[in-house]
Formats: sequence, structure tokens, C-alpha cells
Amino acid sequence: MKQVLLASPRGYCAGVDRAVRAVEAALERNGAPVYVRKQIVHNTHVVRRLERLGAVFVDEVSEVPPGSVTVFSAHGVAPAVHEAAAGRSLRTIDATCPLVTKVHREAVRAAARGDQILLIGHHGHEEVEGTSGEAPADTIVVDGPEAVAGLEVRDPAKVTWLSQTTLSVAETEQTVRRLRERFPLLSDPPSDDICYATQNRQEAVAELASRAGLVLVVGSANSSNSVRLVEVALDGGASAAYLVEDAAAVDPAWLEGVPTVGVTSGASVPEDLVEQVLELLAGHGFGDVREVRTAEEKLSFAPPRELRS
Repeated sequence: MKQVLLASPRGYCAGVDRAVRAVEAALERNGAPVYVRKQIVHNTHVVRRLERLGAVFVDEVSEVPPGSVTVFSAHGVAPAVHEAAAGRSLRTIDATCPLVTKVHREAVRAAARGDQILLIGHHGHEEVEGTSGEAPADTIVVDGPEAVAGLEVRDPAKVTWLSQTTLSVAETEQTVRRLRERFPLLSDPPSDDICYATQNRQEAVAELASRAGLVLVVGSANSSNSVRLVEVALDGGASAAYLVEDAAAVDPAWLEGVPTVGVTSGASVPEDLVEQVLELLAGHGFGDVREVRTAEEKLSFAPPRELRS
């Protein structure tokens, strides 16, 4: 009997849920349009649904008409973006994930004590740009273990590492080890920067990979945490692993000769997209679905303060 192993937890993490609800609440209170700087979360289907409700996504606040309601995405923004929004008299709602805000505060504190910040993350990612913007003169982005050898710092005795919240746990640990080899006095963040939901989903997909020949990760290509899940699945022993936007992206040829398929999803993926993939798999004989639960997620975040009244 063909079988599906379905990872749990899945669906929205608390930070994504908070951000999506913020846009919905802003539209309900103010009517359309409500502007959103960048994608509110990195999922194409979520963005399209919010566009149908009246959200308008822009790259920069300079594109927003003065005085308009504007939501900042879950990935966070640099202080310069807040200043630019104020200069246009925008009514802003900051939907930054609180776990990202935590990293911003760590960057501010590290810079205030004179440390140089080695920010582990991907060049060009919105979260990295936002965190770097807290102390741009004091931050160096370290894009993986291979980037460590070429680093030059002001003072090897005054360096602190921080990280993007959606990275591979294993790769981040490897990068930190290499950093510490070069800079033995490297300071750690007060607590782990990689978010709980990212870690939980990586642990779940590693369990799937040990038991399934094929792993399907539902998520968008620009979702860092979803891309990492594919890498974790392959590292964990899966013969093949693919990132699929939705059920239409699943190639039936992948299923040939595979007795067990693992299914998981990124932290910004609506549950209905996973259900559609399961329906497609059932149509190919994978009707036996068994849940693999590795963690419970009960965390929730209060709405942005601008929406609490």
C-alpha cells in the first residue's frame, strides 16, 4: 500500500499568522487600498489572496501615496524605512515578526557596546536588510560557512554573531564554529535567533526523510525556510526532495516506484495548499496518510500595537 507521511507541525507559524491577520484587519478597518511594503510573507498564494481583498504590494514606501495606510511585512524593515514612511505621513502598521524584532534589538545592543556584528544570513533577503539597517556601519553579512575565511573585522576581540531567523540550523551551527575558530572571543546572542517554527519544521522533515524515498515541500521559491526544508530532507537521507508551489507543480513522474512520500510545508504556507497536494497524491494511489508529529506549537502573538485599539 502506498503511503504518505505528513509532517506536523505545518501551516502558518505565529509570526506569519500575525502578519496576514494584520493586513486583513487593516483592510477591514480602512477599506481598500491598503499598501504593503514587500510581500507580507513569502508565499505567492497568500499575496494573491490579499491582493484580491484590496492589498497593494510595493517595493518601497516611495511608491505609496502620502497619508496612506501601509503595512510593513513580517520580515522587518530598517530604521531608514520608518523614517521614509514618516516623511510621507504614512499611517504605518508594523507587522514585523516579534522574533525578528528580537534580533533587531540584539543588533542595536551589540553596536552600542562597540561590537562589530557578524550577521549570518543571505545577501538581499529582506530580513537581513532590515537587521543590517539597525547598524549598517557595524554589520557584516556572512552568507554561509564558506564566507568566513575572507572576513576582515575591526577588532577580533569585539565581534558578535547574530542570524537570520529562517536558516538551516545545521548550516548555521557550522558557520558559527568556523567564526569561532577565526575569532575565539566571538560573543553569542542572548538566545537562539533561528525561530522555533523553522527549527520544528526542520526536525519534522528530517524524520520524514529517514522514512520516505520522496519528500515534497509545499512552499514558494522565495521562502527561505521552505528552501531550507528541501536541503534538510536531502541531507536527512531522502532520495529526492522537491519544492512545490502547489499541487499543480507536482510531477507524477516523481511518484513512480516510490512506496512512501513525505509531505511538509514552510511556515508561511496555508493549510489548504497542503490538503490539495494530499488530494493529488490520493489520486495516484497514496491514500494512506499518517501524521508524523515531532512538536506542538501553541505560541501566538498579539496583533501589532496599531491594531489593538
